[in-house]
Amino acid sequence: MQPIVRKALLEDLPTLLEFEQGLIEAERPMDPTIKEGKISYYDISLLITNDNSDVFVVTINDEIIASGYAKILEDRPYLKHDKQGYLGFMFVPEKHRGNGYNKLIMDALIKWCKERKVHELRLDVYDINPSAIRAYEKAGFKKHLINMRVDIEDLDI
Repeated sequence: MQPIVRKALLEDLPTLLEFEQGLIEAERPMDPTIKEGKISYYDISLLITNDNSDVFVVTINDEIIASGYAKILEDRPYLKHDKQGYLGFMFVPEKHRGNGYNKLIMDALIKWCKERKVHELRLDVYDINPSAIRAYEKAGFKKHLINMRVDIEDLDI
């Protein structure tokens, strides 16, 4: 079957909530600041229904196999552009990885942003996730800033 890319519906929420937990579990080993237990990153229903955001999914035989969102944010007043598209929630379950489904999501999100006259896109990716970095670089993204952190309890001061 051919994959179908479409906007997510509120009826997709149970699967998307499972995807969110899969994403959190995948990121926990990369981020010691994420709380233990069940947490949530997103208000997915708001991302689906808000005029300034949208969630896209890839389906095969009515099974959702990939997700991602774009939202339009006002940007800092000193930048050349007044708004940016922020991308997130890119997730493909392990059994479906390596088939280009994330690229289908990225293409849909980029098109959605272009249609809204957004010319600057941003996303966050963990520096210890080289496969994700390569995927985003293939889509045209470049490393821009490095976000640094320290747990001051570990400092001898």
